[in-house]
Formats: sequence, C-alpha cells, structure tokens
Amino acid sequence: MPPQTSAALPIVVLASDRGDHLQAIIEAARNPEYGAAVVAVGSDRVGNLALARATAAGVPTFVVRVADYPNRAEWDATLTEAVAVYAPALVVSAGFMKILGPRFLDRFAAINVHPTLLPAFRGDHAVRQAIDYGVKVSGCTIHFIDAGVDTGPIIAQEAVAVLPKDTEATLHERIKPIEIGLLVDVIRRLAVGWRIRGRVVDLPGGRS
Repeated sequence: MPPQTSAALPIVVLASDRGDHLQAIIEAARNPEYGAAVVAVGSDRVGNLALARATAAGVPTFVVRVADYPNRAEWDATLTEAVAVYAPALVVSAGFMKILGPRFLDRFAAINVHPTLLPAFRGDHAVRQAIDYGVKVSGCTIHFIDAGVDTGPIIAQEAVAVLPKDTEATLHERIKPIEIGLLVDVIRRLAVGWRIRGRVVDLPGGRS
C-alpha cells in the first residue's frame, strides 16, 4: 500500500489506441482535489491518438515497440526502465494491447480495464464471448494486473445489460462510457491508498 500523502499520486498511463480513457483521466486530474496526476504516457505503437492527446495536454510520452527487440523479455526490460524514469506510484493500462511481463510487474503496481465482469470472459474479444454465451448482463472490471491474463484482484465492477439486438460493437460502445467513468473513480480512490488481502482489494470508504 502506498503512503498516504497530500501530493498527487504520480501515474503513468499505457495506451495503444485512441486514448479515450486517457483523456478522461487527464481531464479529471486537472482538478487538484482529484489526487492523481498523469506524469507520462507510454505506448507500444507510434502515431496513435493517445500519444497526440498526451502531447496536447503537455504530458511527456515515450514509445517502446515490441518489433524493436529480439524477444519479449528484452522488450519488457526496456519498457520497465522507460516507465521507471517517471517514478510512478501506479501504472494504468488503458487500451494497451500488450501483456506486461514479470520484470515490469515486479517493479510496479499496475491496473487494467476489462470490458466484461471478470472472472467471466477473459482475454481478447471478451465482449464477443459474452454475447456468444448468451449472458443477459455483462459490464466492466477494473483489476490489478498479475502474471495471468485478466486474473488479478478485482478492484471495482459495474454491470451493463445485454440487449436482445446487441452486437459486439453496440455492446462495447455502451460499456465504454461506464468503463471510463469507473476507471476515473477508481484512480481517485487509489490515490488515497489501498490494501490487498489475498484477492480482496480494500479502498478508502469501504470495498468497491
């Protein structure tokens, strides 16, 4: 559990895509009472909108591409050192399309956003899996990242009804704003502190 201080919690956001989650975090962090600050944005891809949004907000950026390294272990080591430059207390994976390796996870506390109610429908194409399975309620999950695929301790979840005519695209679009709002709130609460007991995550004000 990080120390509770009056200073804003420094976070690094990793993103590979449009950066919608990132933009919401940046906007929330403009309020000094939010308690967290984006100190850098990293990506595994050049030229994406997330990096452009970070630059527009005056946030430093960096790119560590998998293709530039002979194996994933070296990529993981380089990514770890690139993030360490900014000394974050928390790393937020928000639309980052790569699995973080053991060296990285040994160094940083990291959280991820997932578009289903874990532990159901882990991994890629989770929304499609939920629809194909015929569930009537899906949603989103914010969880700590561990060595598995979407298996880390759950921080918070929110349900979204699956409508009869939903497709993967329409359900994902309805989940996305709920997901973004939940992530912004979770970061605000993590900025005060957290404790993990086994698989239970305790946040200030009670369990999410």
